[in-house]
Amino acid sequence: MRGLTKRSGQAGDVGLVEWPMPTARAGHVVLEVLGAGICGTDLHIYKNEYKVTPPVVMGHEVCGRVAIVGDGVDPSLEGQRFVAETFFSTCGVCRHCRNGRPNLCLERKSIGSHVNGAMAPFVEVPAINLHRAPDNMSDAAASLAEPVACVTNSMFGAHSYVEPGQKVLVVGPGAIGLIAAQVARTHGADVTVRGAPSDNSRLELAAGMGFETSVVGDNLTDSSFDVVVECSGNAHGYADSLRFVARAGHVAQMGLSGKPSELPTDLICYKELTITSGFASTPCSWERAMRLINSNAIDLEALVTDRLSLDQWETGFERSFAGDGVKFVIDPQGA
Repeated sequence: MRGLTKRSGQAGDVGLVEWPMPTARAGHVVLEVLGAGICGTDLHIYKNEYKVTPPVVMGHEVCGRVAIVGDGVDPSLEGQRFVAETFFSTCGVCRHCRNGRPNLCLERKSIGSHVNGAMAPFVEVPAINLHRAPDNMSDAAASLAEPVACVTNSMFGAHSYVEPGQKVLVVGPGAIGLIAAQVARTHGADVTVRGAPSDNSRLELAAGMGFETSVVGDNLTDSSFDVVVECSGNAHGYADSLRFVARAGHVAQMGLSGKPSELPTDLICYKELTITSGFASTPCSWERAMRLINSNAIDLEALVTDRLSLDQWETGFERSFAGDGVKFVIDPQGA
């Protein structure tokens, strides 16, 4: 089978490579991949700004149908459609694993970065990682379950950082930002989404979803937001987050820049800010994410810009780098 592969540690060394069909070891399944989202992390992997173990098939946002079950796995799962957590293995015994935070395990291996991922017709995952995909949701939209779990981990990790009636600013109107905005709204917040002038189409989508929007250069009341969720991964976006959050407010970092940044960090002290973050997802954040998805509290279909075949992967990456759309999903079964 062909898989979209980070072939080496050289920036831009990505292409379609022939791989053997995966098998399901004990406790695992092989999914027939129906949708694999192109994530911002995949863009960093492309540019060699995120640590991976090449050669490796990319892709960790996945919706698929169980094609093969390994020993010890319920055979009735065959033919059923699932989304999956990204962890392939962890040590299972460190304090992070034992405290329900396997995302922080130093021995963690994940699909799409350490072991072969979902940008191929088939991918092997642990059966324990499966969550049933809603019947009324398309394959492409269901593949966004993983970024929803990342959002809920960042916004509701150890504590709930968004309360009813709060003013929340989301910086960066990409897929993560528009998911974060929707999640904050489900918790009763008054949400504004902010982006650059080049984000015009994304901000139009945000406005169509009922959010107030702001463009860089607009006048925002300084220090007016109780919570700012930074989803841009851009130094200017992070600086805006520190400027526009209220005194004693909270900034949640989600965006990754892939490089060092100069920031007005004195504002953290002057305003007595709380800065939190969330890396990947946890079993708890997946439970919260699936509750939101299954209750139709958030709209993932609206975020899917296009569905592309493996042969069209370059188009998906080019448009993702350019911000020309929100979410591009690869269908490895497509012609």
